[in-house]
Amino acid sequence: MISASNTSLSTTTLSTTPLAPEQSEVWCPALAPLQPGGLDRPRIGIAGISIESSTFSPHVSGTEAFTVRRGAVLTAYYPFLDAGKDLRKAADWVPLMHARSLPGGAVDADLYAAFRDEIVERIRREGPFDAFYLDIHGAMSVQGMVDAEGDLARHVRAALGDDVLVSTSMDLHGNVSFELLSAVDLITCYRMAPHEDAMNTKERAVFNLLTRLRAATGADVVARRPAKAWVPVPVLLPGEKTSTRIEPARSIYDEVPGVAALDGVVDAAIWVGYAWADEPRCQAYVVVTGDDEELIVREAERLARLYWDARRDFSFVAETATLADGLAAALDPAAPRPYFLSDTGDNPTAGGAGDVTWTLAQLVASAELAAGPFRVVHASIFDAGAVAAAAAAGVGGDIDVEAGARVDANAHGPVRLRGTVYSITEGDPVAGTQAVVQVGNVFAILTERRKPFHHVADFAQLGLDPAEFDIIVVKIGYLEPELYDAAVGWKLALTPGGVDQDLLRLGHSHLAEGVFPFADTDAQPALAAVVHRR
Repeated sequence: MISASNTSLSTTTLSTTPLAPEQSEVWCPALAPLQPGGLDRPRIGIAGISIESSTFSPHVSGTEAFTVRRGAVLTAYYPFLDAGKDLRKAADWVPLMHARSLPGGAVDADLYAAFRDEIVERIRREGPFDAFYLDIHGAMSVQGMVDAEGDLARHVRAALGDDVLVSTSMDLHGNVSFELLSAVDLITCYRMAPHEDAMNTKERAVFNLLTRLRAATGADVVARRPAKAWVPVPVLLPGEKTSTRIEPARSIYDEVPGVAALDGVVDAAIWVGYAWADEPRCQAYVVVTGDDEELIVREAERLARLYWDARRDFSFVAETATLADGLAAALDPAAPRPYFLSDTGDNPTAGGAGDVTWTLAQLVASAELAAGPFRVVHASIFDAGAVAAAAAAGVGGDIDVEAGARVDANAHGPVRLRGTVYSITEGDPVAGTQAVVQVGNVFAILTERRKPFHHVADFAQLGLDPAEFDIIVVKIGYLEPELYDAAVGWKLALTPGGVDQDLLRLGHSHLAEGVFPFADTDAQPALAAVVHRR
């Protein structure tokens, strides 16, 4: 047993790992020379709100959920805008405000309004601008609203005026409503799930914006605006079925860079949509932007048809099981170690509350686990009170505490943990204080605040080496890269929670008509592109 209470922890990041520079150069070469009539060092504002919100989770995302960046701190968030970089030198950047949160429940309506209104006020105070970079997720739900990003984009556009070129980047699990589409000029999203290209995509959005601004168009801002071919695709699937690691998403997304490279095309993107919000905009989308309208329509409709035709071929990125069956497989003496089980229903990085206790309750009640030589880690439950009780007991102290289900008790109430405090770790910038409570062979991680466990270091700082445990249970869907590499065995456990993988039992009632798999017929949708140019 260890105590890490005096350990100074380095700052961890919630963002995913960007692609290596050599990969970035494939799509993002040096900016073309400024053309006569192009804008030399345009003035470009930066702002946005980024969160993925489950409307099926009782969690409410408030001020505690968001990291808010302004000024130089916001500029520093984007490594491609570091001093000396080509993109940094190509414009006068004006960082306004960006609010970013771990996924969770719907955003408090007053908080959203405050964020939105601050962005609008700063645009009016610090403008005018030649262009604007709007950095959003695309799956933000706000209490009492049905299209939060559409509302945000509309307010931003109104504050900027019609003559400002706007580029936006999104998560591929976002939703592209027509209101959002019509308020921006350039739009793109990630091409990888897991999102190893997150920062790469933001860089591409800025690169495309600067490319248009440097073009030889004189004072005609309209000529800088590409047309957008927009195709809603009536399919809504969870990210765990649409990972680009496997088919058919791998092959479909492999088509995207080739389309974007065609003469007359600026960018191409496919959105999976967000499965755990019950809003009419939630479905898949294809958008191809460019100056050749016939070409972008053809390619947008072709990509949309590829996605639609593959709708029944999408499958989970790993073998699925009930928790009981997954645990049985992991307990097989011949099972590879460590064996990972994804507690998918309460994945906080998809919008789950992060304190659903259903799975942990099964683990601590398992007679087979209690009797065997197995060591199991469960990551994690957030409960500030339970963490405080563990800290009071101290490392090695006995503890009897109820934890979890303070936010989401739909599947199970608080779980009783009667055991020993294994470690206490303070100072994590995301989780706050963390406690590990050992109940027999189960090591339950408790955190003061919600935190995803994506990295080996997340466990190591608590005195837990995944390689030394038989079973690792993580509130996650598909494994992020480090855990994917660490897992020798793996199953997706189909557990309950606000991001239940069994979409049909969640009770969606506000989706657009005909969305697969909620409606499953052989009727063919039109998949006809709508062309929009501001």
